[in-house]
Amino acid sequence: MRWWEYIREDIEAAFARDPAARSTWEVLTCYPGLHAIWMYRIAHWLWVRNLKWLARFVSHIARWLTGIEIHPGAKIGRRFFIDHGMGVVIGETTEIGDDVTLYHGVTLGGTTWEKTKRHPTIEDGVIIGAGAKVLGPIRIGRESRIGANSVVLKDVPPHSTVVGIPGTVVGKTGPLIQDGKINLDHHLLPNPVAEALAHVLKMIEDLDKKIDAIHPEAQKHTEEIEKDLRKEQERVHRFIDGEGI
Repeated sequence: MRWWEYIREDIEAAFARDPAARSTWEVLTCYPGLHAIWMYRIAHWLWVRNLKWLARFVSHIARWLTGIEIHPGAKIGRRFFIDHGMGVVIGETTEIGDDVTLYHGVTLGGTTWEKTKRHPTIEDGVIIGAGAKVLGPIRIGRESRIGANSVVLKDVPPHSTVVGIPGTVVGKTGPLIQDGKINLDHHLLPNPVAEALAHVLKMIEDLDKKIDAIHPEAQKHTEEIEKDLRKEQERVHRFIDGEGI
């Protein structure tokens, strides 16, 4: 495939995944994610021809110009899109499939000093939210969604949604491409901590009912105690609803 065909695909990917894109000229001149990818391709071409220093230097210039650091040894597929891009870091042994989307602040990092495979493998169609960290030689299954600011340390099955620190699989992803465009509803993610608290509250309520059935006198709470209990329950439910405590 010729270079200009890659460039055309990259521009089309920008229109498909960024609603702010208005014209081809704007995408060509104002999208640092695309500039970083194009400079990475030059650096990678040099890297595989054993021109290691020159490849690293091109990568360094790209980092200086775009705020995006992609090691020239990384392997990246087609239609890779970095939205905004500032602070993105992609390590040397990272492997990225086709149609992957990264937002700003994402790190695909390594976890060992050994000169082996030490960075993640990202399969086709994955979306990684702003600030997320994917660390170590793990595999993120195809068409999975990593929530913003998650820290992923273990393999993720295909079509999974991951949130939290450490990253927890909380469900299956819906279609990530709708009418040819990316599904941008990446804010609609479950809260595993809140869900766990909701289960704990339900267990406590069930336990209270059992105690009341065994000891009827336990139902004789004072009015002040009942008021405090209701107040604390309201605070917990506010947390579950995302309002904080």
